[in-house]
Amino acid sequence: MNILQKIARRIIKVSFDTSVSVIKYFSKMDKYHQQVDELRKLDNGTLGREIANCLDYHRLTLVPKYESHDLKHVLLDYKMTAEDEIRMQAFMIGNGNYSIPSFAIFFFGALLLPDLWLTFYSDFKKGKQTIPISKWTIEDFADKPISELRTDLAKSTRQKTTFIDIKQLTQFAAITTVLAGVFGMIFCLPFLFSSNMADLVGAGFPFVGGAILVVGGLLTLSNLTKEKNKVLLDKYM
Repeated sequence: MNILQKIARRIIKVSFDTSVSVIKYFSKMDKYHQQVDELRKLDNGTLGREIANCLDYHRLTLVPKYESHDLKHVLLDYKMTAEDEIRMQAFMIGNGNYSIPSFAIFFFGALLLPDLWLTFYSDFKKGKQTIPISKWTIEDFADKPISELRTDLAKSTRQKTTFIDIKQLTQFAAITTVLAGVFGMIFCLPFLFSSNMADLVGAGFPFVGGAILVVGGLLTLSNLTKEKNKVLLDKYM
Protein backbone atom coordinates (compact mmCIF):
# COMPACT_ATOMS: atom_id res chain seq x y z
CA MET A 1 0.00 0.00 0.00
CA ASN A 2 1.56 3.33 -1.07
CA ILE A 3 1.49 6.60 0.88
CA LEU A 4 -1.49 8.03 -1.05
CA GLN A 5 -3.59 4.94 -0.36
CA LYS A 6 -2.73 5.17 3.35
CA ILE A 7 -3.67 8.86 3.42
CA ALA A 8 -6.98 8.17 1.66
CA ARG A 9 -7.91 5.50 4.20
CA ARG A 10 -6.90 7.80 7.03
CA ILE A 11 -9.12 10.59 5.66
CA ILE A 12 -12.11 8.21 5.51
CA LYS A 13 -11.51 6.93 9.05
CA VAL A 14 -11.15 10.44 10.49
CA SER A 15 -14.29 11.55 8.65
CA PHE A 16 -16.33 8.66 10.05
CA ASP A 17 -14.93 9.04 13.58
CA THR A 18 -15.69 12.76 13.54
CA SER A 19 -19.24 12.19 12.28
CA VAL A 20 -19.92 9.60 14.99
CA SER A 21 -18.47 11.88 17.69
CA VAL A 22 -20.69 14.77 16.58
CA ILE A 23 -23.82 12.57 16.59
CA LYS A 24 -23.01 11.21 20.04
CA TYR A 25 -22.26 14.70 21.40
CA PHE A 26 -25.71 15.99 20.47
CA SER A 27 -27.59 12.83 21.49
CA LYS A 28 -28.71 11.31 24.76
CA MET A 29 -26.70 8.10 24.85
CA ASP A 30 -28.08 6.37 27.96
CA LYS A 31 -30.70 4.52 25.90
CA TYR A 32 -28.08 3.15 23.53
CA HIS A 33 -25.68 2.08 26.27
CA GLN A 34 -28.57 0.23 27.88
CA GLN A 35 -29.42 -1.41 24.56
CA VAL A 36 -25.87 -2.74 24.27
CA ASP A 37 -26.11 -4.07 27.83
CA GLU A 38 -29.23 -6.01 26.83
CA LEU A 39 -27.46 -7.43 23.76
CA ARG A 40 -24.64 -8.73 25.98
CA LYS A 41 -27.20 -10.85 27.85
CA LEU A 42 -28.28 -12.77 24.75
CA ASP A 43 -27.03 -16.28 24.01
CA ASN A 44 -23.72 -16.82 22.27
CA GLY A 45 -24.15 -17.18 18.55
CA THR A 46 -27.12 -14.82 18.28
CA LEU A 47 -26.85 -11.74 16.10
CA GLY A 48 -27.38 -9.42 19.04
CA ARG A 49 -24.62 -11.00 21.13
CA GLU A 50 -22.22 -10.85 18.16
CA ILE A 51 -23.03 -7.16 17.71
CA ALA A 52 -22.27 -6.50 21.38
CA ASN A 53 -19.00 -8.45 21.14
CA CYS A 54 -17.97 -6.46 18.06
CA LEU A 55 -18.76 -3.12 19.71
CA ASP A 56 -16.90 -4.10 22.88
CA TYR A 57 -13.86 -5.25 20.91
CA HIS A 58 -13.63 -1.91 19.10
CA ARG A 59 -14.62 0.09 22.21
CA LEU A 60 -17.67 1.48 20.42
CA THR A 61 -21.38 1.74 21.13
CA LEU A 62 -24.55 2.02 19.09
CA VAL A 63 -25.01 5.34 17.29
CA PRO A 64 -28.43 7.04 17.32
CA LYS A 65 -30.37 6.58 14.04
CA TYR A 66 -27.67 4.20 12.77
CA GLU A 67 -28.17 1.14 14.99
CA SER A 68 -28.81 -1.11 11.99
CA HIS A 69 -25.45 -0.04 10.56
CA ASP A 70 -23.61 -2.19 13.11
CA LEU A 71 -26.06 -5.02 12.48
CA LYS A 72 -25.03 -5.10 8.83
CA HIS A 73 -21.32 -4.93 9.67
CA VAL A 74 -21.61 -8.05 11.83
CA LEU A 75 -24.13 -9.92 9.71
CA LEU A 76 -22.24 -9.36 6.45
CA ASP A 77 -18.83 -9.80 8.13
CA TYR A 78 -17.44 -6.45 7.00
CA LYS A 79 -14.75 -5.20 9.36
CA MET A 80 -14.70 -1.78 11.04
CA THR A 81 -12.12 -0.39 8.60
CA ALA A 82 -12.28 2.43 6.06
CA GLU A 83 -12.24 0.16 3.02
CA ASP A 84 -14.71 -2.35 4.46
CA GLU A 85 -17.07 0.51 5.28
CA ILE A 86 -17.17 1.51 1.61
CA ARG A 87 -17.39 -2.12 0.54
CA MET A 88 -20.44 -2.56 2.73
CA GLN A 89 -22.09 0.49 1.18
CA ALA A 90 -21.43 -0.95 -2.29
CA PHE A 91 -23.09 -4.19 -1.14
CA MET A 92 -26.06 -2.34 0.32
CA ILE A 93 -26.63 -0.26 -2.82
CA GLY A 94 -26.64 -3.46 -4.83
CA ASN A 95 -29.01 -4.90 -2.22
CA GLY A 96 -31.51 -2.09 -2.78
CA ASN A 97 -30.61 0.40 -0.05
CA TYR A 98 -31.07 3.52 -2.18
CA SER A 99 -30.63 6.14 0.55
CA ILE A 100 -28.84 9.47 0.45
CA PRO A 101 -26.35 8.53 3.25
CA SER A 102 -25.51 5.25 1.52
CA PHE A 103 -24.83 6.90 -1.84
CA ALA A 104 -22.93 9.79 -0.23
CA ILE A 105 -20.64 7.50 1.77
CA PHE A 106 -20.04 5.23 -1.21
CA PHE A 107 -19.16 8.02 -3.66
CA PHE A 108 -16.95 9.72 -1.07
CA GLY A 109 -15.05 6.48 -0.46
CA ALA A 110 -14.94 5.44 -4.11
CA LEU A 111 -13.33 8.75 -5.09
CA LEU A 112 -10.62 8.27 -2.45
CA LEU A 113 -10.08 4.54 -3.08
CA PRO A 114 -9.91 4.00 -6.86
CA ASP A 115 -7.65 0.99 -6.27
CA LEU A 116 -10.67 -0.88 -4.89
CA TRP A 117 -13.19 -0.16 -7.66
CA LEU A 118 -13.18 -3.77 -8.85
CA THR A 119 -13.71 -4.94 -5.27
CA PHE A 120 -16.58 -2.50 -4.85
CA TYR A 121 -18.17 -3.79 -8.04
CA SER A 122 -17.86 -7.36 -6.78
CA ASP A 123 -19.56 -6.36 -3.49
CA PHE A 124 -22.28 -4.57 -5.46
CA LYS A 125 -23.02 -7.72 -7.48
CA LYS A 126 -23.03 -9.78 -4.29
CA GLY A 127 -25.60 -7.43 -2.83
CA LYS A 128 -27.84 -7.83 -5.87
CA GLN A 129 -27.83 -11.59 -5.39
CA THR A 130 -28.76 -11.39 -1.70
CA ILE A 131 -32.20 -11.04 -0.14
CA PRO A 132 -32.98 -7.40 0.84
CA ILE A 133 -31.81 -6.49 4.34
CA SER A 134 -31.88 -2.68 4.33
CA LYS A 135 -34.85 -2.61 6.73
CA TRP A 136 -33.54 -5.22 9.17
CA THR A 137 -33.37 -3.91 12.72
CA ILE A 138 -31.67 -5.10 15.89
CA GLU A 139 -35.04 -5.29 17.65
CA ASP A 140 -36.38 -7.77 15.07
CA PHE A 141 -33.32 -9.99 14.63
CA ALA A 142 -31.14 -9.71 17.75
CA ASP A 143 -32.23 -13.09 19.16
CA LYS A 144 -31.86 -14.97 15.85
CA PRO A 145 -28.87 -17.34 15.36
CA ILE A 146 -26.42 -15.53 13.14
CA SER A 147 -25.50 -18.74 11.31
CA GLU A 148 -29.12 -19.22 10.22
CA LEU A 149 -29.43 -15.62 9.10
CA ARG A 150 -26.29 -15.88 7.00
CA THR A 151 -27.65 -19.05 5.41
CA ASP A 152 -30.80 -17.14 4.47
CA LEU A 153 -28.67 -14.37 2.96
CA ALA A 154 -27.22 -16.86 0.52
CA LYS A 155 -30.65 -17.50 -0.94
CA SER A 156 -31.01 -15.45 -4.09
CA THR A 157 -34.26 -13.64 -4.69
CA ARG A 158 -33.38 -12.83 -8.29
CA GLN A 159 -35.44 -14.87 -10.69
CA LYS A 160 -34.65 -15.13 -14.37
CA THR A 161 -37.33 -13.60 -16.59
CA THR A 162 -37.68 -13.23 -20.33
CA PHE A 163 -39.29 -9.80 -20.30
CA ILE A 164 -38.52 -6.64 -18.33
CA ASP A 165 -41.54 -5.74 -16.16
CA ILE A 166 -42.59 -2.23 -15.29
CA LYS A 167 -40.85 -2.29 -11.88
CA GLN A 168 -37.53 -3.21 -13.45
CA LEU A 169 -37.95 -0.49 -16.05
CA THR A 170 -38.81 2.07 -13.37
CA GLN A 171 -35.83 0.99 -11.27
CA PHE A 172 -33.48 1.34 -14.23
CA ALA A 173 -34.84 4.80 -15.01
CA ALA A 174 -34.49 5.88 -11.38
CA ILE A 175 -30.88 4.69 -11.15
CA THR A 176 -30.08 6.47 -14.44
CA THR A 177 -31.68 9.64 -13.06
CA VAL A 178 -29.62 9.50 -9.86
CA LEU A 179 -26.36 8.98 -11.77
CA ALA A 180 -27.18 11.79 -14.21
CA GLY A 181 -27.94 14.12 -11.32
CA VAL A 182 -24.73 13.22 -9.46
CA PHE A 183 -22.53 13.72 -12.51
CA GLY A 184 -24.29 17.01 -13.28
CA MET A 185 -23.65 18.28 -9.75
CA ILE A 186 -20.01 17.22 -9.84
CA PHE A 187 -19.52 18.92 -13.22
CA CYS A 188 -21.08 22.19 -12.01
CA LEU A 189 -19.47 22.24 -8.57
CA PRO A 190 -16.12 23.90 -9.55
CA PHE A 191 -17.96 26.80 -11.24
CA LEU A 192 -19.88 27.57 -8.05
CA PHE A 193 -16.63 28.83 -6.50
CA SER A 194 -15.97 31.24 -9.38
CA SER A 195 -15.95 35.01 -8.80
CA ASN A 196 -17.63 35.47 -12.20
CA MET A 197 -21.37 36.05 -11.81
CA ALA A 198 -22.07 34.44 -15.18
CA ASP A 199 -20.36 31.24 -14.04
CA LEU A 200 -22.33 31.24 -10.79
CA VAL A 201 -25.67 31.67 -12.52
CA GLY A 202 -24.82 29.30 -15.36
CA ALA A 203 -23.72 26.55 -12.99
CA GLY A 204 -26.19 27.22 -10.18
CA PHE A 205 -29.36 26.24 -12.00
CA PRO A 206 -27.97 22.97 -13.44
CA PHE A 207 -26.57 22.12 -9.99
CA VAL A 208 -30.00 22.57 -8.41
CA GLY A 209 -31.53 20.59 -11.26
CA GLY A 210 -29.05 17.77 -10.65
CA ALA A 211 -29.90 17.76 -6.94
CA ILE A 212 -33.61 17.48 -7.79
CA LEU A 213 -32.89 14.55 -10.10
CA VAL A 214 -30.91 12.78 -7.39
CA VAL A 215 -33.59 13.25 -4.72
CA GLY A 216 -36.37 12.24 -7.11
CA GLY A 217 -34.53 9.13 -8.22
CA LEU A 218 -33.72 8.09 -4.63
CA LEU A 219 -37.33 8.53 -3.54
CA THR A 220 -38.49 6.36 -6.43
CA LEU A 221 -35.97 3.64 -5.61
CA SER A 222 -36.90 3.78 -1.95
CA ASN A 223 -40.58 3.25 -2.74
CA LEU A 224 -39.80 0.33 -5.02
CA THR A 225 -37.99 -1.55 -2.26
CA LYS A 226 -40.52 -1.00 0.56
CA GLU A 227 -42.75 -3.89 -0.46
CA LYS A 228 -39.83 -6.35 -0.73
CA ASN A 229 -38.56 -5.42 2.72
CA LYS A 230 -42.02 -5.76 4.30
CA VAL A 231 -42.39 -9.27 2.93
CA LEU A 232 -39.02 -10.28 4.40
CA LEU A 233 -39.78 -8.77 7.80
CA ASP A 234 -43.11 -10.63 7.94
CA LYS A 235 -41.22 -13.88 7.41
CA TYR A 236 -39.21 -13.49 10.63
CA MET A 237 -41.80 -11.85 12.89
